Amino acid sequence: MGGTKNGFMNSTTHPKPSPNPGHASDSNEPQIVKADSFLTLHYRLSGTSGDVINTFDGQPATISLGTGELSLPMEKCLIGMAEGQRQSFTLGAGEAFGAHNPQMVQWVSQDLLDRVGTQGDQYSVGEVVEFPAPEGKGTYAGVVKAVKDREVLFDFNHPLVDQALTFEVHVIGVL
Repeated sequence: MGGTKNGFMNSTTHPKPSPNPGHASDSNEPQIVKADSFLTLHYRLSGTSGDVINTFDGQPATISLGTGELSLPMEKCLIGMAEGQRQSFTLGAGEAFGAHNPQMVQWVSQDLLDRVGTQGDQYSVGEVVEFPAPEGKGTYAGVVKAVKDREVLFDFNHPLVDQALTFEVHVIGVL
């Protein structure tokens, strides 16, 4: 029979470790996605013209929620999902990436483009051009809409702005 002898556990009785909430334990209960979770997942984002991003046929993505890697509405879809769960969400027009902002469409001088890019580069309508963010903190992109003599018109809105999207997710792991 199990029990204690002189205050010690004998070999037939072992204390069960208490699970640490929010961390992996020996139990088979899946972890739940929270607002600050680090995830491994497959996902597909599709719009009116088909798949935009699809990791289901390759390497899964790793994403840290709350860091801006996904739009806030997409992150909200993930919160509460369980490890191993697969689900598809429909996001209405403009819900994932907002409404088109005309102030984000701007003419940029060739002089500025020469300073931030490669001098003498030629630009074509539809081309996506990356710019360094202020203070060197990352990059941002714009789509060429028109080209004049010494200016280029860029649309800095997200390419999926104003679109209804389907966001399909398979959560593989949660930390």
